[in-house]
Formats: sequence, C-alpha cells, structure tokens
Amino acid sequence: MALENGAKYERKYLAHYIDAAFNSTTPNYTRLGKDLEEYSIALNPEVETKTNILGESSTNVKGYAPQGSVSTYYAYKGDPLYTQLKKIIDERLTGNGVQTTVVDVVVDDEGNVESAYRENAVVVPQSIGGSDGIQIPFEIYYVGERTKGTFDVSKKTFTADTAS
Repeated sequence: MALENGAKYERKYLAHYIDAAFNSTTPNYTRLGKDLEEYSIALNPEVETKTNILGESSTNVKGYAPQGSVSTYYAYKGDPLYTQLKKIIDERLTGNGVQTTVVDVVVDDEGNVESAYRENAVVVPQSIGGSDGIQIPFEIYYVGERTKGTFDVSKKTFTADTAS
C-alpha cells in the first residue's frame, strides 16, 4: 500500500549509500545503517545577516558545508567499506585516497525511488578499536558536484539525469 498524502515517512525510507570502491571506475555502493541507530546530514549553512542604517535586516545564505557522522560502524569480514576504511587507517591515506561518492535516496513504502542525489565526499575515520567488536567511527564531508538522478536499489547503481 503506497503512502498517502499527509502520511509521515519512516526513517528507513531515507537511505544513504557510500561508494566503497573509492576512486574506482566501477562504484560499489553499500548502504549505511547496520548497527547505526542514528544518522543525519548536518547542512552547516553559512548565513550572513546584515542590518542597514534604516534598521532593515537582510539575510543571505552563502553556502553549505554538509557533514555526517557515522558514530557506530562495526567491521564485518568481507564488507568492502570495512576494507577501504582499514586501508585509510593502515596507510594513513589523504587526498584522493579518502575521496568517494555518496548517494542519498528517498524511497516510498513500496521501494520506489522518489529522489536520488549523488555527491562527492571525503571519508575520514576517527578511530579504530572499541570493546564490542572492531569499531571505526568516521565522518563524511560532502564536498560538492551534487547531481540529481535515479538509483536502482536492487543493482545499487546511480544514473545521472540528462541535461534538458
């Protein structure tokens, strides 16, 4: 049964995929969420407010610096994201070595994609360790080239919209 107008979306309908292939010609999107109880993208807007000599205020949004924190990420053998995060940690990678793409997708209750956006991102592990399994919390910095498109959830492939 499709969501009716006015119905509240459940959190599970907003999906976040990260390309675990990091800079490969063939992306390998994996969905964030296993063991993760909360994930939000902080938009971090840069807002400038001015008041002129007449007492009138104006507000200008200059840009955004989106960022998300994956505070609970457990390593699972065979998980391609774990392999890449471990490589970043082991080799202390920087620059291109920590760059990838992410896709944020909204689906309805029947699994139909309502919107999909891909964006370049930088992934920075914060630590490795923990007490209950190997944990690697990491930050995702969204760095631009946001592209609207479609996402095939079953194949985990993104297709950019063509310019009209």
